[in-house]
Amino acid sequence: MPFDEPSLTPRPAPRVRDDRPATERLVDIRARIDKAAAIARRAPGDVTLIAVSKTHPATAILPLLAAGHRDFGENRVQEAEAKWPGLRDQYPDVRLHLIGQLQSNKARDAVRIADAIHAVDRASLVVALARAMEQEGRRPTCFLQVNIGDEPQKGGCAIADLPALLAEARGVDLPVAGLMCLPPAGLEAAPYFALLAKIAREHDLTGLSMGMSEDYETAVTLGATHVRVGSALFGTRA
Repeated sequence: MPFDEPSLTPRPAPRVRDDRPATERLVDIRARIDKAAAIARRAPGDVTLIAVSKTHPATAILPLLAAGHRDFGENRVQEAEAKWPGLRDQYPDVRLHLIGQLQSNKARDAVRIADAIHAVDRASLVVALARAMEQEGRRPTCFLQVNIGDEPQKGGCAIADLPALLAEARGVDLPVAGLMCLPPAGLEAAPYFALLAKIAREHDLTGLSMGMSEDYETAVTLGATHVRVGSALFGTRA
């Protein structure tokens, strides 16, 4: 199937079992990632599992930290600032990923708290982040978000606009690791993941932040380096 002709097959429902503790789900998800990586002849260590802890309290996060997990994702800078300083006092080696849309006026706060920023989608944010990194003396890894399904309600730059955005980012020495996407809800994700991987190769980028609770295994087989898993790990949010 050509990369520009996504399938209309509905995506499967997330595999969520609310009766299991998060630590058991973590073991299961890691095993699934390892299996998907093996199918694609990839090393399991090439894939970072980001536990999306947005809206979940510290009490839900602590068991995963105690189990050794260190990569967590938050949508909003304000929530990260309220939640993570205390957790980091106990676990200073945590790596915090901001995965939601980011306002330019929050760039300095984001740079101050995050180790990776996954939704860089416009030139004004690129400039704001570069300035903030110089001010703070920190350089979080960045992913450029692509609106892979051309959906007007979603963030991300258009595919056609990516070369200009990437040139802007490289021009100000933003530490761009790769690309990020959110496939259209309700459709088979594989063609969109394959398209993002193809675009990344064309621009000599190796990082691919793609795949969530319902499709992270597919994402791994198609090259994801970072998968963002929330409900399959923490259970359905209230």
